[in-house]
Amino acid sequence: MKSEEFATAAVILRRAVLTVLLLFGAVANSSFFTLHSSLFVTPAGAQTQTGKASYYAKRATGTRTASGEKLHHDSLTCAHRTYPFGTLLHVKNPANDREVVVRVNDRGPFVRGRIIDLSWGAAKALGILAQGIATVVIEPLVEFRIPMRAEEVLELPRIAEAMETEEFPWKPINGEFFE
Repeated sequence: MKSEEFATAAVILRRAVLTVLLLFGAVANSSFFTLHSSLFVTPAGAQTQTGKASYYAKRATGTRTASGEKLHHDSLTCAHRTYPFGTLLHVKNPANDREVVVRVNDRGPFVRGRIIDLSWGAAKALGILAQGIATVVIEPLVEFRIPMRAEEVLELPRIAEAMETEEFPWKPINGEFFE
């Protein structure tokens, strides 16, 4: 198997695992989802909200959210008044065109004029840490695209075939290959 095929298979696997981890809220590193938010699909008829966003302070790390989860400042989560827990929201800062995908795990904000409370990590990805409050556009995500799909089926070599090449000069102990 060529090294390019190994690299392609590794990229496919890594992207699939990261997508699944986002759905279960286990990813705290925001760089992949900040850079690749175009992988997610917002339906054409989705309700869009525009309004003010604030964020949780770093010192809120460890407190319980309304869903029962512990808050972590690096997680890509948010508080919203109406969306169900687990809903993925595409949040965009129109001032600098940065965007991020966050998961609803708390209720709030309970301040007039604000529509969403972001985690510190999501606020950092959107570039609103210095301002504290910023205008954002929110769209719910109903489905997502698989980041990359192989154009053709990769055929993996059998172990017996790999042992016969110059790359793998050793032979089996008993002199026979297993099928």
